[in-house]
Formats: sequence, structure tokens, C-alpha cells
Amino acid sequence: MIDLYYWTTPNGHKVSIFLEEAGLDYAVKPVHIGRGEQFASEFLTIAPNNRIPAIVDRAPADGGQPLALFESGAILEYLADKTGRFLAHEGRERYVTLQWVYWQVGGLGPMAGQNHHFRNYAPHKIDYAVERYIKETARLYSVLDARLEDHDYMGGDAYSIADMAIYPWVVPYDKQGQDIEEYPNVLRWMREIDARPAVKRAYALVEDINPANNVEMDDEARKHLFGQR
Repeated sequence: MIDLYYWTTPNGHKVSIFLEEAGLDYAVKPVHIGRGEQFASEFLTIAPNNRIPAIVDRAPADGGQPLALFESGAILEYLADKTGRFLAHEGRERYVTLQWVYWQVGGLGPMAGQNHHFRNYAPHKIDYAVERYIKETARLYSVLDARLEDHDYMGGDAYSIADMAIYPWVVPYDKQGQDIEEYPNVLRWMREIDARPAVKRAYALVEDINPANNVEMDDEARKHLFGQR
């Protein structure tokens, strides 16, 4: 059994998609980031960076004590190695896939996240910041589109953890100021992943946990999300 510490964000969706795709038994532990639950001492023992997602694998492959992990990229790599699925065990295919996971973790996620913040949540619009992050997001979408022009999936011919990592960050393209029609290869890829039953099940968690699929951006949420020190 795996405990999934989760909220309905792109990073949260990455891990729920993997768990559904692999058919692993898991229990969702909601962490309401708009109400500061990510700062609870119990959660910080699992995820000291106070961010979701995190997991506790209660039956790790080494047979040892339960294993706690945070950081979505590390979790995906761990689960892929544990199950032997969605990531080659060795060789160049493994590293090609991992480079795209790290591209998302170090590039698309942070840039799209700043895009979301300055376009949708900043109390005062800063035109320079909005333009800067929309353009950088567009550049990254162009990189993604070029990769998918001659590859079915991000790692190559097979669906992998790279697709699981990237897909949830592209789903809200409209909130990022992007016209998805400008990226036909991305659109084709998105539609294929949209149709996967496991992806549908993963996103169905939203209806149970956070039906509005957003954060109530009141003063308390702003304090927890944007006012940490």
C-alpha cells in the first residue's frame, strides 16, 4: 500500500496518474494547500520542503521499513523502478526519458507556475512579468511540439513517466495564455493521453477532493501559498 499525500495540482496529478496506470494500491491523504495543511508537523516529517506530492511506500521493494519520498520527479522514477514499468531499466532509452522528466521539473513546471501566478493570482498585474512568463511558456511548448513531431511520446515510441510528468502542466494551457492550436503535435499527444482510462480515473479524484479544482484565493490561502518565509 502506498499513501499518497496529494492536492489537485499538476504535480499532484503526476503521481496519481502513475498509480492508476500501474494499478497500485494506494490511499489518498489530501493536503489542502490553501489552508496550510502542508505545514503540519506530521506532513513535514514526510516532505520537509512543505510541498505536495509525497508518498509513503509501506511495502518497499527492499523489504525494509516504510519509505517516505517527496519531489514528484523522484517519486515517478522510484515507482517506475519499483514496478518495472514506464521507464527502461537501463540504456539510452532510460536516459532519454529521464531528461524529459528533468526538463519538466526544472523548466516547464517552474515557468508555467510563475505564469499562473502572475497572470491569475498576483494582486497587482506586472506587465513585464506576465509577458516574460507567457513567452517563456510558449518557448517551452515549442520545444515540446518539436519533440513530438517525430516521436509518439516524449521518451520515444512508448508512453512513459516523462509523459505523466509533462501532461498535467499542459492541461491548463488556457490559464497560461497559450493557444493550443499553435502546437498541433502537442494537441495530438494531449488527446491520446486524455483518452487513457487511468488518466481519467486519476483526474476523477478532483471531484471527491476539490470539486472546484482550484484554491479559494482568500487572505488565508494567500498567506499560506505566497507568504511563506
